[in-house]
Amino acid sequence: IKQAQLADYSAVRGCMVIRPHGYAIWEKMQRELDDRFKATGHVNAYFPLFIPLSFLAREEQHAAGFAKECAVVTHHRLKSIDGTVQVDPESKLEEPLVVRPTSETIIWNAYRGWIQSYRDLPLLINQWANVVRWEMRTRLFLRTAEFLWQEGHTAHASEAEAIEEVERMLNEFAEQVMAVPVVKGRKTPGERFAGALDTMCIEAMMQDGKALQSGTSHYLGQNFSKAADVKFLNRDGKLEYVYATSWGVSTRLVGALIMTHSDDTGLILPPKLAPIHVVIVPIYRKDDEKARVLEEAAKVQAEIRAMGLSVRLDDRDTVQPGAKYYEWEMKGVPIRIEIGPKDLEKGVLCVVRRFVLERDGETPEEQRKRKKAFVPRAEALAGLRATLDQMQGELLQRARLLRDRRTRVIDNLADFETFFKQDGGGFAWVHWAGEAAQEDEMARRFETTIRCIPLPDQIPEAARGAGTCILTGKPSSQRVIMAKAY
Repeated sequence: IKQAQLADYSAVRGCMVIRPHGYAIWEKMQRELDDRFKATGHVNAYFPLFIPLSFLAREEQHAAGFAKECAVVTHHRLKSIDGTVQVDPESKLEEPLVVRPTSETIIWNAYRGWIQSYRDLPLLINQWANVVRWEMRTRLFLRTAEFLWQEGHTAHASEAEAIEEVERMLNEFAEQVMAVPVVKGRKTPGERFAGALDTMCIEAMMQDGKALQSGTSHYLGQNFSKAADVKFLNRDGKLEYVYATSWGVSTRLVGALIMTHSDDTGLILPPKLAPIHVVIVPIYRKDDEKARVLEEAAKVQAEIRAMGLSVRLDDRDTVQPGAKYYEWEMKGVPIRIEIGPKDLEKGVLCVVRRFVLERDGETPEEQRKRKKAFVPRAEALAGLRATLDQMQGELLQRARLLRDRRTRVIDNLADFETFFKQDGGGFAWVHWAGEAAQEDEMARRFETTIRCIPLPDQIPEAARGAGTCILTGKPSSQRVIMAKAY
């Protein structure tokens, strides 16, 4: 993360500075997700960063769920006292303000004034914002005190419509754009979002076998509309509380991207999220070579840009070509084009791929030739988009293969223990009929949690059918996924 200049630690404990290269990846995620949201009728708005403490207290379960993570503002100004800047003791707020950990309470306070009848529904609003959750143990992108996200908050006239919204927002972005395979499912009651009746999620496996929750969508029922007194006049002329959902993803997705695809050389970016698709590195030794090579490099750059691809010409004289190769590989740029005097003479371009999918029985030399090839100029440029598409597909394929290798269908506790304590762990498909206390027992013994109760279409053939709970021995109708997690 630091060497690829994605992010750095901040002077504020637990917070991170997202550097331009890292933020550019987040921006591409934003654009893609925002287009998907708007295509389904959602619009963007913005709500305050500060939430009155009394708002959080209206929904008891919600307040309890975030109580330990809330940052609280109690004063509204500073003053200079004996040459030092201190909190002005006379500036205490009448009511403390909580720095937004999530926005349900303040958004539903606004919705009370916007919703009067069924004609005002559905109300489909999203916001791009930052939130603060006072984490004690932090990791860049995965868990920081402040992070960026989007949070959708919708209001509906019926339970069925709200549930349909919850399911719709569990879209295919992770697999189609991030090339990260996920399992869709529901959280157990103990793992639900605070104040929700149901939480759906997508769970991904990182290269070390640990799970990462990569997005959630919540059915809130009428809990928040009752807390904020949001009623509407239904088609029968009767007052009724509206039905609510919330859903979102965060900069944690950048962490998922890093841990799913990177290798020992550095970052590997799926082309759909790469801020730079192609980098051009000119190679020359003499001044007369420099002019000719740079002229050709500029022409190649213009032609690639005309294709709608993002391209960077690295013409820095102060950095040697080898150092440039290392830098751009570290930053995960999908394709590098090298241009030297001999390439001009032969009418070729040296095209280097950041990633190729390993083939069974392939030698390192054979793989090297697939990664780096001298291709006739016109053919090289014409094939760039197809190469990027191939890389996108192969990254998803590689991630699925890794997940499959570290997935087990397990029917007894002895095999479960062997899998997590000796074999390195991964996703364990197990039958479960326990309650929260039994989930806690599994967490103590094996450091595992139930990542989700998979949706029926997510369950592989080998894991289908009824059985007995791996811990209690009680009858179980369906398996869950257990794993160690970030």
